[in-house]
Amino acid sequence: MNYLLISPNFPKSQEYFAKRLSEKGITVLGIGTESYDELSPRLQEVITEYFKVNNLEDYNEVLKAVAFLTYKHGKIDRVESNNEYWLELDAKIREDFNIDGVKPNQLLLTKYKSRMKDVFRKAGARVVEGLSISNKEDLAPTIETLGLPVIAKPDNGVGAANTYKLFTQEDVENFRNTWDESVSYFLEQYIDNAVLCTYDGLIDSEGNVVFDTSFTYSLPTLELINNAQDYYTDIEPKIDEKLVELGKNIVKEFGMKERFFHIEFFKLPDGEYIALEYNNRIAGGITIDLYNYAYNCDLCELYAKVVVGEEVPKYETDNYTATVSRRNKYNYKYSEDDVNIEYHEKIRMVEYVPTVFAEAMGDVIFIVTVGSKEELIEIIDFIQEKID
Repeated sequence: MNYLLISPNFPKSQEYFAKRLSEKGITVLGIGTESYDELSPRLQEVITEYFKVNNLEDYNEVLKAVAFLTYKHGKIDRVESNNEYWLELDAKIREDFNIDGVKPNQLLLTKYKSRMKDVFRKAGARVVEGLSISNKEDLAPTIETLGLPVIAKPDNGVGAANTYKLFTQEDVENFRNTWDESVSYFLEQYIDNAVLCTYDGLIDSEGNVVFDTSFTYSLPTLELINNAQDYYTDIEPKIDEKLVELGKNIVKEFGMKERFFHIEFFKLPDGEYIALEYNNRIAGGITIDLYNYAYNCDLCELYAKVVVGEEVPKYETDNYTATVSRRNKYNYKYSEDDVNIEYHEKIRMVEYVPTVFAEAMGDVIFIVTVGSKEELIEIIDFIQEKID
């Protein structure tokens, strides 16, 4: 089997996927913009052949690279970037080279928030009502229909980037002046007093969820970006059965196979869920490390098992595991060394976040694993306590 990795040098988890795939006897190929010498030693060890292009945005150049690798190694059986930015490129390559996996038409369902809602409804999930607009003339009547407050987000966009909270008419006018109409926006009613959580996992080649988990955000991502606050995300031992049933219905309705998924929900005070967004990939940042430490597993290996058709064992956890952020702009009571000394047996990993991602994620992230929620909150408070 020939497996093509797009941009194998980024994200960093790509090299671990490459290693596990190679260990299954799969021929791993790569296309990217870095020179071969810039690839990590692990990638150089496991990639059979790497083709450097000047620009992954230039599809003609990418097309020639895929054609060359196909000519030299035979038909490409799988192609993945594990990166939201390149999902459309992945899909186009699959279509043009008759490769199994998500094609452009299917990808549209997960790229546009307005289309996602139709699929959520078919799966029996509640949604936040909203409307899509493509010009400023539609803004006022849409606000009148929905009523304030609303959230305005790019209809085709990722996460909370370029998202606005419109609480007042002044907010509406500021948004109008900022928006250049180059992208369509989706406006939806603002939901208060809800907790942001996820249903995440891995789907096999038959469309079955073979690994699942859920984590909860201490703050919505929009608040993190706008206010640059500390936050944490945590995984608890048991996933709400209602969330599991709803999540699996959504996965089935989208019809994806042999890939990761990351679905965001609001959990309401009454215990009901509202489906927000389906991401056709694994959650970003160091979330894969969060999963691995929480369940004492290797998700890259589990994915490789799915690719070659091996059975994936069932994983559960009795622990509470969290990512805990800190930001350089704050003056913390305890230093990083203090944290590591006090809780060295509980700190599983410390990650220094690249500047490009620090606005959303924070500058430093600790992964913590403990046996109780009370102990988890104690460590989170210790890590994030500040000097006034």
